[in-house]
Amino acid sequence: MTSKELRDLDDAQLGEKLVEARKELFDLRFKHATAQLENTRQLMDVKRSIARILTVQRERQGA
Repeated sequence: MTSKELRDLDDAQLGEKLVEARKELFDLRFKHATAQLENTRQLMDVKRSIARILTVQRERQGA
């Protein structure tokens, strides 16, 4: 998701997206450790989406 799409979500939806992304990151790390992950780029993409979500949440706290 882009940061613009994330900013359109409310706080509850943003929290749900964060939980989903962290679960996906855990699953991808597990697959990577067991050599079942074919596309390692997914790890970086999920980490970036988590960072975007956290950035939007922090912007809202400061405002």
